[in-house]
Amino acid sequence: MMTPVLTTEAFAALGAPNLVYVRPIKAAEIIANTPAAQMQSIELDPDQTLYAVHRADGERLAVLTDRDAAMAAALAHELAPVSVH
Repeated sequence: MMTPVLTTEAFAALGAPNLVYVRPIKAAEIIANTPAAQMQSIELDPDQTLYAVHRADGERLAVLTDRDAAMAAALAHELAPVSVH
């Protein structure tokens, strides 16, 4: 049996368009991918685990300091969060 290959658009169209996923992310990844001007007032330990909220197509919508806050933020914006490990 072959596993179907889905484009990000096809994956995003599955189920509810409000589906988002929450995944742990190291602060080092945020630091590396954020312009220095945006980071000047934020102090992060590169080894700190943060939680990113992503749309089904992979676009990152938000980064929060803990999983519960990430899930709550998604719900507050009428999104349906799921966890990804």
